[in-house]
Amino acid sequence: MSELAHSALTSTERRAKIGAVLRVASGNFLEMYDFIVYGYYATYIAKTFFPTGNEFASLMLSLMTFGVGYLMRPIGAIVLGAYIDRKGRRQGLIITLGLMAIGTLTIAVTPGYATIGLLAPMIIVAGRLLQGLSAGVELGGVSVYLAEIATPGRRGFYCSWQSASQQLAVVFTALLGLALTVYVSADDMSAWGWRVPLLVGCLIIPIIFWLRRSLEETAAFQHMAHHPRRTSEVLRLVGENWKLILAGMMLVAFTTTCFYLITAYTPTFGKQALHLEPWKTFVVTLCVGLSNFTWLPIAGAVSDRIGRRPFLILVPVLTILTAYPAMLWLVDGPSLDKLLAVELWFSFLFGVYNGAMIPFLTEIMPVEVRTAAFSLAYSLATAVFGGFTPAIATYLIEHTGNKASPAIWLSLAAGVSLLGVIMSRRADNPRKPA
Repeated sequence: MSELAHSALTSTERRAKIGAVLRVASGNFLEMYDFIVYGYYATYIAKTFFPTGNEFASLMLSLMTFGVGYLMRPIGAIVLGAYIDRKGRRQGLIITLGLMAIGTLTIAVTPGYATIGLLAPMIIVAGRLLQGLSAGVELGGVSVYLAEIATPGRRGFYCSWQSASQQLAVVFTALLGLALTVYVSADDMSAWGWRVPLLVGCLIIPIIFWLRRSLEETAAFQHMAHHPRRTSEVLRLVGENWKLILAGMMLVAFTTTCFYLITAYTPTFGKQALHLEPWKTFVVTLCVGLSNFTWLPIAGAVSDRIGRRPFLILVPVLTILTAYPAMLWLVDGPSLDKLLAVELWFSFLFGVYNGAMIPFLTEIMPVEVRTAAFSLAYSLATAVFGGFTPAIATYLIEHTGNKASPAIWLSLAAGVSLLGVIMSRRADNPRKPA
């Protein structure tokens, strides 16, 4: 963030800041929308592209394909992150949006296994990999952009809108899911209804392209004394800061695991494990999105005043103490009210933690490779923890017979993040971030 900015903004400057936040966050909305849609309709995608004759096996193949997109995120973080650190924030964010658009369109229009055989799942995997390549740097690029345009003392509040825009995607997807469950029959949902949200995402793409083209480059990037000239230079600088990146990956473990557990996995968990009606799980997901959207900016703003670390320590401890008992209470007598209560509690934990964690992660990364280093840390955490959370949760329930077992995975992620807070203090870069 440029420290040249005045803390008191004129009305024109304030409108410009708000416009920049909206334009940069819009692409983040689409990125999360596309990823969540796949998770919401995993059971239908399983029947269409991965028919094995075994419901569990088909669902696991579908969820593993959901997770495989995250394996490309570290590659996207390095390759596209290096490009953004060399060429600029604005240009890189436009490229990532284009890659995401191609991946989404591919999944939306590919015929099913019954029509083109093995080619169908191969194309779906390719589309997910392309989405993962783009998403590997999208979140990092947006977070860094917001951090660098923030006014002094408000970096946490500005950065919170990166994740807040994703919650709007959760809400929008849940509303669309509710509408489909009401107006489209179960047979039609399996045949074509699940494609509708993907096609809606494709229709949104031109609008977001138009919004992002008007972005201005950040002053922090323009005033950098030195820009890495080659990707090899970026990789060298990233390698020199491996301790920070490892600590950053551990910090992100909780936020990415919790987010996918309470959003992308909820419809599948509610339907397959709790045997609740689909519309009930979409209502819960809608409420979770609204709750996340509320807590994120509040936590970001409060962390600007009291610091990031208190939230980064308190939330993992609370999760370890409460996650499993809460899930046991839920599965003992599943109901809409219980599912809503448990997920709103998890939503509070996610919102408070993430609101402080995102600005903290931008602050500890060296400015020369801020996008690549941030994105790599986040992508590694998502690849190892968050992206495979739906598949791991499904596997744990199937092989332990314990429907509360996903809380064990969440608690493990919380423990890793708690260690990450400790490591980040030891590995913190001595240079003050820009």
